[in-house]
Amino acid sequence: MLKNKSVPVGNLLVAWCLGFFLFGTPANVHAKLHIVSTTTDLAAIAEEVGRNLVEVNFICRGYQDPHYVDPKPSFMRLMNQADLLLYHGLDLEGTWLPQIIEGSRNRKVRFGQMGNLDMSLGIDPILEIPQGIVDRSMGDIHPFGNPHYSMDPVNGMTLADSMAERLSILDPDNEKTYHANAEDFKSRVASKLKEWHEKLHDFEGTRIVTYHRSWSYFFHRFGLKYLGNIEIRPGILPSPRHLAELAVEMKRRKSDLILNANYYPPKWAELLAKKSGGRVAVLPVHIKGEPQVNTYIELIDYLVDQIAEKLSGSAGK
Repeated sequence: MLKNKSVPVGNLLVAWCLGFFLFGTPANVHAKLHIVSTTTDLAAIAEEVGRNLVEVNFICRGYQDPHYVDPKPSFMRLMNQADLLLYHGLDLEGTWLPQIIEGSRNRKVRFGQMGNLDMSLGIDPILEIPQGIVDRSMGDIHPFGNPHYSMDPVNGMTLADSMAERLSILDPDNEKTYHANAEDFKSRVASKLKEWHEKLHDFEGTRIVTYHRSWSYFFHRFGLKYLGNIEIRPGILPSPRHLAELAVEMKRRKSDLILNANYYPPKWAELLAKKSGGRVAVLPVHIKGEPQVNTYIELIDYLVDQIAEKLSGSAGK
C-alpha cells in the first residue's frame, strides 16, 4: 500500500484557505460567465462560442413549445444569477419572458442592458413580416416577423457571431477566444452546408404541409415550399372544413408529406393524412427535441436526412 509522506491534507487545506483569504483568487482562475437562454438552440450555440469560459442554462426544453412557457419561480431564480440573457425575440417569448426578467430582480438582464441580447437583431432577412393592420383576429401572429430563424444554418452562423461580440464586451480579456470559437463553429457548419444542399437538391420546389410555420427559414434555405398549414391561423385549431379543403389541395398538387413539430399534437396531422393519403413526419425543431439531437449540426443533419428520406419518390411539386 502506498503511503503519503507529504504534508497532511488537513494542513494543506488550512494553508490553501489562508492563502485564498490573504491573496485572493489565483490569477489563472477565470470566473465563468453565466448565460441563460430561452431555448436549447441558443444554448447549444452559446456553448460552442463560450466553451469553458461560460456556464449555460436554458428555460424551454427542446420538446416543449417556446411560444407558451409557465414563468415559474425556478426560472426567475436561474435568471437572477445570469450575466447574459439570450432570446429569439420577434415576440416568440413575449407572453412569458418579461415576467421572468422582472421576477429575477437582476438589473443586468433587463431590456436595454448589455446582459440582455435579442438574437433577432442580427438576422437578415426576417421572413413573413405582416403587412397592414395586425390584430387578434389573425390568431397568435408575430407582428415583427417569423421568429423561427435558427432553423436556417446560415442564421446559426450569424447567431454565433452575435454571441461572440456580446461576450467580448462582457469579458474583454477573452475576446480573441470567443471569436476564434465562433469561427470554428461557423467553419464546421459551412462545411456541412454543401452536403445538406446536395441531399435536398432534387426536392427543390416541393410543396409540404406543416402544422405551424416553424419551417419557413429551413424551407427558404433549401428551396422547399409550403402547400398549407394545418392551423387555420397561428394558434387556431383546424376546422373539419379546413382539413377537407387542405386534403383536396394535397391530392391536386400531388403533395403527400405533412410535417408536425413534436411539441404539437399529431392527431390533426394524422387525420389530414387519412383524408389525403399523405404521410406524417413528426420531427423535432429544436436541439434536444430527440435524444440523438444534442448539437446544432446534429439538429440540421437529422432534419435534412429525415425530410430527404420522406420525400424520396414523392412528386409533390
